[in-house]
Amino acid sequence: MRRPDTALLAREPAPLLAAIDLGSNSFRLEIAQIQRGRYKRLDYLKETVRLGGGLDAQGMLTEDATQRGLACLARFAERLKGFSATQVRAVATQTLREARNRDAFLSRAQAVLGHPIEVISGREEARLIYAGVARLLPPSPGRRLVIDIGGRSTEMILGEGRTPLVAESFQVGSVGLSLRYFADGRLTPEAFRAAQVAAGAELEEALETFAPRHWRHAFGSSGTVGAVSQVLAACGVTDGTVTPKGLRWCIDQCLKAGRVEALDLPGLKDDRRPVIGGGLSLLYTLAIQFGLDALVPARGALRQGVIFDLDERLHAARAGAHVHDVRDESVRQLQERFHADRAQAERVREVALAVYDRLEAPAGEARRELEWAAQLHELGMSVSHHDHHRHSAYLLAHVDAAGFSQSQQRRLAALVLGQRGGLRKVEASLPDETFVLQLVSLRLAVLLCHARQAPELKALTLQREGRKLRLAPEPSWAQRHPRTLYLLQQEREAWERVGALVLEVPLPL
Repeated sequence: MRRPDTALLAREPAPLLAAIDLGSNSFRLEIAQIQRGRYKRLDYLKETVRLGGGLDAQGMLTEDATQRGLACLARFAERLKGFSATQVRAVATQTLREARNRDAFLSRAQAVLGHPIEVISGREEARLIYAGVARLLPPSPGRRLVIDIGGRSTEMILGEGRTPLVAESFQVGSVGLSLRYFADGRLTPEAFRAAQVAAGAELEEALETFAPRHWRHAFGSSGTVGAVSQVLAACGVTDGTVTPKGLRWCIDQCLKAGRVEALDLPGLKDDRRPVIGGGLSLLYTLAIQFGLDALVPARGALRQGVIFDLDERLHAARAGAHVHDVRDESVRQLQERFHADRAQAERVREVALAVYDRLEAPAGEARRELEWAAQLHELGMSVSHHDHHRHSAYLLAHVDAAGFSQSQQRRLAALVLGQRGGLRKVEASLPDETFVLQLVSLRLAVLLCHARQAPELKALTLQREGRKLRLAPEPSWAQRHPRTLYLLQQEREAWERVGALVLEVPLPL
């Protein structure tokens, strides 16, 4: 197949791209274009939803918080009318990583928004934050430290240029600390001390990793740093740079006010006032523990990183292998880390994609997911040969893999789990026709490559009508491969038992 002309693609108008950030404190929608590498914001909507404040003692998202989130997403959906699926990416962070009923929320939220919502891991959030910050900063020598304080998590990233070197996420944020230590609205020395001790305990393990000798400049992104920066500038304490002295001044003002509702600081917005106690406690702890003499507010944040990532994916889809997709590098690293048999992975990948294409199944991300599942289907061999598909599925569901959302990793895990044996274990996914086509393609590829040799695909005819497949081997092929024919008959019976697919494998005359 002829590759697209990348020079021609570069001359086409830059598409509108939209990023939705379902944060623990606020939901944000940003619409932008990337023209010749330059970021151009076209629209920005933000609503204070306080989703993180809606987690009850059992880790369940309350109905009130759910309704606030759904109402906001409905308004975002109105703004996104006319956007295609490839132009929009929605990501959710710590609150939905924690919520025990997140799947129920996501089902309702995706129906309202009209687009999938990906729950991303803490490290993937950190990677995207760094992408958003680094791409919007001017070039500078030396390593950078980027800190993002969210509602229920804090991300710290050490990088150089546009490359993140170390990315970590910690389960402490402005909303969580405020709910725990300032829930009664009182701003007391005891509350600030307790919140700082709690924050310090969570961050202590990172003291060496992000020590001042490892970086030259420090930048802060997102809400808490921006809010404090605006107060310091509006009050003439600093030019907006966040310093330990400036933070102590802010805390003193809180103590003088005594209560959240009495706090009246120039530059402090109403939606930030209820979480300022937790935010200041965390920011001051970071400044003292990590030697942050000057933390400079950065333009970029998670949503910009999502848009840059979405732009790269669009170019990768349009220009083929000529454009980098960070997920391909993650797959390669996982193969290396878990000592996967790459020759077998490549055989299974080629056969799975060939089968999938013959089925005229959906292209795009679904085809890519099949490709990645094939490349990673034997990761579990590093644990045990017995039931390796179960080990592979567990690893894929839980490993940190840059570029992948937790939602997509769970889908890959389900595909890998279902690669062999009975199908009851993936029954919950079988109503999804695309998943069924991905899975039957992977299972047939694993089966046809069971001798760890490339099969004779030309000797097999494959036709599909809905969920009915007919796989007819040539008589001479069946005579040469009786064991494979036996396995194909077993495969037919496996699908027959769950009723999700009719697989016909007529015996040659």
